[in-house]
Amino acid sequence: MGVLWGIPYLLIKVAVRDLSPALLVLCRTSIGALLLVPLAAARHELRPVLARWRPLLGYTVAELAVPWVLLSDAERRLPSSLTGLLVAAVPLVGAVLGWALRRRGDPDPLGGRALAGLVVGLVGVGVLVGFDVSVTDGPSVALLAVVVLGYAIGPLILSRRLADLPALGVVSVSLLVCALAYAPFGLTELPGRMPSPRVLAAVVVLGVVCTALAFVLFFALIGEAGPVRATVVTYVNPAVAVVLGVAFLHESFGPATAAGFVLILGGSVLSTRRRPAPGAPTTSSSCTDEPPENRTPGQSPQSTPVTAPPAP
Repeated sequence: MGVLWGIPYLLIKVAVRDLSPALLVLCRTSIGALLLVPLAAARHELRPVLARWRPLLGYTVAELAVPWVLLSDAERRLPSSLTGLLVAAVPLVGAVLGWALRRRGDPDPLGGRALAGLVVGLVGVGVLVGFDVSVTDGPSVALLAVVVLGYAIGPLILSRRLADLPALGVVSVSLLVCALAYAPFGLTELPGRMPSPRVLAAVVVLGVVCTALAFVLFFALIGEAGPVRATVVTYVNPAVAVVLGVAFLHESFGPATAAGFVLILGGSVLSTRRRPAPGAPTTSSSCTDEPPENRTPGQSPQSTPVTAPPAP
């Protein structure tokens, strides 16, 4: 999963050389929807999702429609490795939003360790922006800030309004809605000539492997390891993005990039790591996931409610 959601940054960088951001989002979501909607329909997981269309629409806008097009636009100017590292700040923003929007009776998620993690992570972002971003890249960084915010809002909507719905149904309908919304824009931006085979391959891999297959495997991972452990892939994605960007696109990797990488991921781990309930032993299950043997019999990975990390 860390690889499947780490390579999109490289593929997006390749695809936007010939395709507009809107057309790329249309292609990726259309491919994903064509593969996942029939699967969700066969499992009878579409009807309950469609009945909750308002929060589903909000989730689609925050998690797919806005971030994917802005991410693609930003990668026209920023290195894919730097993009992946900046998007790694999502858990930091998510921790702040979780604290600001917590409901009455919810535990305070920002203890001393979490606050320290936020400071460390923000220092990492400052190192990247201060040393690896030029003045002319400012607008692209601003676009990524909106991407990070959307990626942090999406899981909040999912966990509070859609958590009881089958995950595969939510993802497949979201992809379909996003594809339909982008059709009028993407189809008017078709290139005047056939894109290169490299670009076509990047689009196909984005849609088939990094979207449809990745979500199916992610749900299987949740069924095996539980939703909390499964989100650890969020910390692997940026490392994959950096390695691929340096190896295949010859992007630079200097001391500032290395320092920002360590600080952002270290801060994310500190700020989002779960604390045991008061009075509970440190080995309590409140800090871990329910093991597979304790799940309800017949519960499949595809029907598991989940707050998924953002798919770049």
